[in-house]
Amino acid sequence: MRHEIIDPSQLELTDKVVSIKRVSKTVKGGRTMRFTALVVVGDGNGHVGAGLGKATEIPEAIRKGKEDAMKKLVTVAIDENNSITHDYIGKFGSASVLLKRAPEGTGVIAGGPARNVLELAGIKNIRTKSLGSNNKQNVVLATIEGLKALKTPEEVAKNRGKSVEEITN
Repeated sequence: MRHEIIDPSQLELTDKVVSIKRVSKTVKGGRTMRFTALVVVGDGNGHVGAGLGKATEIPEAIRKGKEDAMKKLVTVAIDENNSITHDYIGKFGSASVLLKRAPEGTGVIAGGPARNVLELAGIKNIRTKSLGSNNKQNVVLATIEGLKALKTPEEVAKNRGKSVEEITN
C-alpha cells in the first residue's frame, strides 16, 4: 500500500458535486434546514478524494466538501492503457463496487457516483458494477476504497520477493 502524503497545493484539482441533499434538524422553535454536499476532487492523473460538507447555504456546503475531499486524497495505481492494474471489489458499508480492468477503447462503463470518481482519477478504460446499496455517498466511498487497495505489479513483486515477469506470467 502506498502511504505517501499528497500535497493538494501541488496538484491541479478539479471538483465535481455528486449530490446535494437538504437535511433538517428539529429544535424547539421548529426545523432548521441545512444542505450537505458530496464532492469528489481529482487531478485526472491518479489522485482522487471525496468529502462531505454541511452548511446552511449550498455554495458554502460545496466549498466545505471540496476542502474535506482535498484532505482525503488517495493515489490510484493505473496501468499503461489507462485502466486499473487488476480486478477488485471495493466495499464501504453495505455498498460494494466491482472494478474490472478493460482494454484500450472500452471507455468508462460505470454508474453516476462511481463514474465521477473514476473520471477524476484519470481512468479511461474500466467496467464497474455497483452491488448492494445504491446510496450515492457509500458508492463513492466504496469506489475510492477499491481504488486505494489496488497494487501495481511492481509492489506485488517486491512484497513476494520475486521479479515482475514471474508474477505477470
